[in-house]
Parts: sequence; C-alpha cells; structure tokens
Amino acid sequence: MNNVTRKRGKGKIKVLEKRAAAIEMLERLKTEEKLDVKVEFIQALILLGLEAVEDMLKEEVMALAGKRYSHGRENTRWGKQDGSVYLQDQKVPIRVQRIRSKRRNTEVRLAGYEQLQRPYRNDEQTFRKLLNGLSMHKYAESAQLAPEVFGINASSLSQRFKKGSGTRLRYLQNRRLDKYDFVAVFIDGKRFAEEGIVIALGITIEGKKVILGLEQMSTENHRATVQFFDKLIERGLCFEEGLLFIVDGSKGLIKAIRQKFAGYALIQRCQWHKRENVVSYLSRSQAVVWRKKLRSAYNKTTYAESKEALTKLADDLQGINASAAGSLREAMEETLTINKLRLTTELRKSFSSTNCIESVLSQVEQYTQRVDRWRDGAQIKRWVAAGLLAVEPGLKKVYGYRYLKLLRNNVKEELKGYLKEGSSVPEEQELVQAGV
Repeated sequence: MNNVTRKRGKGKIKVLEKRAAAIEMLERLKTEEKLDVKVEFIQALILLGLEAVEDMLKEEVMALAGKRYSHGRENTRWGKQDGSVYLQDQKVPIRVQRIRSKRRNTEVRLAGYEQLQRPYRNDEQTFRKLLNGLSMHKYAESAQLAPEVFGINASSLSQRFKKGSGTRLRYLQNRRLDKYDFVAVFIDGKRFAEEGIVIALGITIEGKKVILGLEQMSTENHRATVQFFDKLIERGLCFEEGLLFIVDGSKGLIKAIRQKFAGYALIQRCQWHKRENVVSYLSRSQAVVWRKKLRSAYNKTTYAESKEALTKLADDLQGINASAAGSLREAMEETLTINKLRLTTELRKSFSSTNCIESVLSQVEQYTQRVDRWRDGAQIKRWVAAGLLAVEPGLKKVYGYRYLKLLRNNVKEELKGYLKEGSSVPEEQELVQAGV
C-alpha cells in the first residue's frame, strides 16, 4: 500500500509547477535570436498565449523605441490600435502599440505582430479538422481558447479550407515524377455529382503506391486522356523501361495509352470488370454459375490454358446468350496480358484487376462523402486532391512487391516480342504506329 501511495506521489505534478516551468521556458526563449522560433513556441501555448504575446511585443517595442517618455531615439511610440493575433488556429483581439520613425515620418512595423497574424502552421490544424469531418458551422463550439476568440465562422473557415485544399491540388498537379521508377500504372475514374474525375496511381519498382495526378473529364475519352498523359510526361513520368497499364476497359482510355506509349506499354483490362460485364447479360441464377466459371478460367496456371478455357466458355455462351458471348470475346487478349507475362500468383492477384486503385478511391470517399453539395469542378478537384494526399502516406506496398523486377523483365521481353513479330502487335497499335 505504501508503495502505491509513493508512486502516485511521484506521478502527480501540480498545475502551478507546470505554469512555472512554462514561464521559465518562455524566459529562456526570449534570449533566442531567431524570431520564427519564438513565434512558433508562443502560438503553441494555450493558457499562457496572450500573456506571452504581450511580453513579446513589449520586448520588440522596447528594442525599437526604448522606455516610455525616453528622448533622443529615432523611433517613438505613437498610440495604440485594435488588432488581433492567432493562437493556434483561433484569432484573438489585442491592443497593439504603434511605433513611428521621426526621421522618415513613417510607421515602423512590428515583425513579431505580423508573424502572429498568420495562422499556426499555415492553417494546417484547421484544414485537417475540416477535412476529417468537423462541421464549419459547429467549429466554434470546439474552440480551445478563451471566449474572446473571433473569426471562427463558416465563411472564414470555408476560405481557409479552400486555401489549404487549393495548395494541395497545386502540389499534386506539379509534383515531379522523374524521381520515381514506375513499373505499372492503374487508371480509374469516379463521378461526383455530374462531373467525372480520372485518377492515375503509379507503382514503383519497390512496390510503393504514388498518386500520379488527377484530371476532370466527363468521360474517359481519348482526347482528354491524351492531354492528361501529356501533363504526366511533362512532369517527368518515365516509361522507356516499359509500363503495365491496368484499366477498366474504356475504349477511349485504351486508345490514348496506345497513342502516347506505343511500343512501351502493355495493357491489362480488369478481369473483374470483364466478368461482371459478361454476367450482366444473364439472369441472376445463371450469373452465379457463370461468374464461378469465368473466375476459374482466368485463374488457370498458364496463358494457353486460360485462353482455351475462355474460348470454350464463349462458345458455350453463344447458345445461351449471344450478347454475353460477344462481350467475353471482345478484347479477350487484353484481359489475359497478366497471364501471358508468366508472373507469380501474388503479382497476378495484384495486377489482374483495378482493385488497387479502387481501394484508394474508397478511402478518399471517406472524406468527400461529407460534402453536402458540389458547387463546381474546382471544388471537386480540391477535395479529391486533399483526400488523395491524406491517404497516400498510409498506402501499403502492393501485394507481391518483392517480385516486381520479374514483372519489369517480362514486360520488356513481351514488348520486344511485339517489335520483332509485327503481326503480333494488336491491330489498333499497328494503326497508331503507322500514323493512321
């Protein structure tokens, strides 16, 4: 029992001791030469914030104008005015001493006061609170400081969030890509209200997932996608080593890939999307059976086995539903690219569908679903960019990343085979290379 009491006694620290320690630290900080260090520390204080601000400004006034009523100084006190400073992300009113230069007859600005008028860490805390769902209309209720704070309303918070998300959008659209060594690119789109956003996700040779960029387009059409690719290449996207593109099957998207990366890219159409497209023509009971058959065919060990199984299924479907059979035959080769590359089971699981990027989009939706009304495309792009950059650091490496060198080598071999055997190149790619 005595031991427990003694431990509790050691762990208990009185509030007055904390206050004394904070004041002592502040006094030591006043001797520092760098103003930005002092500002950062002062803005982090909550209980002593206003007192610290007043001490800091008094110190600067003393350095500029000397003691009150002193003579022979170039600068002199010139009354006070109402002002405000930020303590963390909340604006607090204060009275500010004005200083005037007698020689130049101009006002002398207080450097410390100007820095304290900027939100702590460039609105980072406010931005993160709003991005994670704190209502702008209820933000004031969560204020941590004194009730004198102001500037916390839906309008001002909206402007601060717009600024923060706009900064992230510009960063995402201009981030250099030449420092990454990509082996694969996932592309998919998502609709927000009436607008569509296309996102590209790159996989590095180490298995890291990197957001390449986003583009607003109503549909994944060829011309808009080509322009999107042009921007990625301008930012340094390297493709000379060969890339594997995993897409959902949009014809415009596939045409754009062939045009911009002819001879340097292989296309894998999502097997999951293909399977669901085929069974969409069938009744519910038939869909259950054929979904299993198609999954089994795609999971065959070799490309030849999968191709043979799918061809047989297409023939069998012809007598049941000709539309379903036609859907299965359409671009069948592109759904078997991953089988043709002779990869490990882990890599086939990762790159046979667009699940990788759809998982990213589902995480972004956790942020965007809180928006009640989309006003325009600019708002959508800012929110999506903010969500993408918020989830990117937590993205795990792609499943089977230890075998990505095998993927690169096999992609290179397959591309060389296309170049040596001109007849093996897909028909559309031949047309592009011929300039048709």
